[in-house]
Amino acid sequence: MSELRLYNTMQRSVEAFDPLEPGRASLYTCGPTVYGLAHIGNLRTFLFEDLLRRSLEFLGYDVTHVMNLTDVDDKVIRGAGEAGVSLDEFTQPFIDAFHHDLDTLHALPAHEYPRATRHVDEMIELVERLVETGHAYERDGSVFFRIADDEDYGRLSRIDLSQVRQGERVASDDYEKEDVRDFVLWKGAKPDEPHWESPWGPGRPGWHIECSAMSMKYLGETFDIHCGGVDNMFPHHENEIAQAEGATGTPFVKVWMHCDHLVVDGKKMAKSLGNCYTLRDIMEKGYTGREIRYVLFSPH
Repeated sequence: MSELRLYNTMQRSVEAFDPLEPGRASLYTCGPTVYGLAHIGNLRTFLFEDLLRRSLEFLGYDVTHVMNLTDVDDKVIRGAGEAGVSLDEFTQPFIDAFHHDLDTLHALPAHEYPRATRHVDEMIELVERLVETGHAYERDGSVFFRIADDEDYGRLSRIDLSQVRQGERVASDDYEKEDVRDFVLWKGAKPDEPHWESPWGPGRPGWHIECSAMSMKYLGETFDIHCGGVDNMFPHHENEIAQAEGATGTPFVKVWMHCDHLVVDGKKMAKSLGNCYTLRDIMEKGYTGREIRYVLFSPH
């Protein structure tokens, strides 16, 4: 089998790929939050992951590819509430559109697409483990991860949390917690929001716990490659590492890989900047999925 060398974000270096099991590769890729159509910046990340998977398979690896679908978070709940429908009714059209986009761009489907709402039991179990190990604590029906206990926190993104102030990207949420830097694992129920029963009362999972619980269910407590966009690196991937390793005491991921932003007119493509284009927008100009795939692959 030919040697494959990958850029590992954790090490900031190119290194030989050394899978946990010879000839096999376990791959987890952060999927979409399904409250709207994906823009082509999102889709470029999924194409990067498709190219990685195809390369692994071309070199002879037996790949297991898992991509989550985030179908419960603040934006999804807000959208479903405004539409007056259930979470499933609100998210299903966007899930269908996402799969159609991947098919149009000739991306291989993942082997598993776990939905967050279908794995709440696994998330509760993971939070319970963190409470038992002392890495998490409960406040008024919500549960938080205690970042001060994790001396290695920030090693992926190289962020210095001592410089983080309230109001920056470590969201403080609307909950009481020991440290503004602590992140929520389980959110106590708010009026008129979807909720599930838990040992801490009714509530719903925080975004970060979703990926850790689902990746470990399908790929094990340690797996080979975890991918996503650079915007996922902090705080999402940083929090995934903290909570997974806090619960298991074992390394979470061997290789971290991130796709950079798609740049439009000198700025990253982002919904918050209003410079987004969907796949449909581009195809209406007469381009095919194969042509768009080529253009999105053309820059490094």
